Amino acid sequence: MNRSDGDTVTAGFIPLLDSALLVAAAERGFAAEEGVDLRLVRETSWANIRDRIAIGHFDVAHMLAPMPIAASLNITSLAVPMLAPMTLGLGGNAITVSTGLWHAMEQAGAAADGDPASAGRALARAITARPADAARLRFGVVHPFSGHAYELRYWLAASGIHPDRDVEITVLPPSLMADALKADRLDGYCVGEPWNTAAALAGTGRIVTTKAAIWPGSPEKVLGVTRKWAQANGATLATLIRALAKAAVWCGDAANHADLAALLSGPDYLDCPAEWCRPALGGRVALSRDTVLSMPDFLSFTAPGALQPSTDHALWFYSQMLRWGQVEHDPRREAIARETYRPDLFAAAVPKTVVPGADALPGQAEPPQRFYDGVEFTPQDIAGYVASFPIRA
Repeated sequence: MNRSDGDTVTAGFIPLLDSALLVAAAERGFAAEEGVDLRLVRETSWANIRDRIAIGHFDVAHMLAPMPIAASLNITSLAVPMLAPMTLGLGGNAITVSTGLWHAMEQAGAAADGDPASAGRALARAITARPADAARLRFGVVHPFSGHAYELRYWLAASGIHPDRDVEITVLPPSLMADALKADRLDGYCVGEPWNTAAALAGTGRIVTTKAAIWPGSPEKVLGVTRKWAQANGATLATLIRALAKAAVWCGDAANHADLAALLSGPDYLDCPAEWCRPALGGRVALSRDTVLSMPDFLSFTAPGALQPSTDHALWFYSQMLRWGQVEHDPRREAIARETYRPDLFAAAVPKTVVPGADALPGQAEPPQRFYDGVEFTPQDIAGYVASFPIRA
């Protein structure tokens, strides 16, 4: 891991493809160019990331997009007020099931193209067909306050499956998901890459749908930072954001994908075969060994909205905390959720000469957030949006 002279910033990360911006900024000199000595520390679980940034081991972190909101709302352990001044990319998650469950879903009519509606209907039929005394299917997510948990729950509920009654949802670190599936400890999971591809290429799992199909153009990880650190180190945070934005341009260039796959797969980072990293970086999804789906928007570091955080996205995550009983709604909590995402900090730090469109005004109107089932998120009426769903906590 590279070192340079300048402001030292210690960043925690989890071994996932969407740690790419931090890794590239440290290893390809973008941080050093901005005068930042970026030191990366690999962690194994999101709980460790949350705890270590809370007690000051990390200055910033590769972080689950809902996690700074949960921390600011004081509904997670070791909670401290946090900010998300930058998004680290869009998409990158998928839902994978065991080959046995996939065969049952195929028999129940699942299409082989990653369509979430077809896969969800088939899963519902497969669950109904199970013996009455069979144990509930067990699905893994990486943390209760994660895009993975909310996407999985959304998909299950939209398919008529109650996430808390019809299946069991458990928490496991990302890098253990594929092994847990192989060992029959899980029937399925929602996780970021490359841990879906790992099971698909091993022949032990099948990717049945993706985050990009469930919620197009949605954020996955953010740059998390405590409010205290951001206030005390505003200039350093701005230079780090610029470095990460430059790294995003490099990561988004197809000419660099082979280099990026080799870098990320190395022992200091994901410590996995480079072939597990290549599909997602190239806009492909290996649903199985024999079925590869072209999906250019599966994981993006440079698409519109890939870097500047959106307050509407923050409010959707807050709506899911309400929907699943993690918090009770009131205007003060809604304001905290909105104010956790800081598009103004990103816009001030990154001129459009670095990333086209990055100077969009904070609070600028955004296109509606529409999900695969046709339901549109209404941030102006969060309580009504949550109440409209027949399946909720």
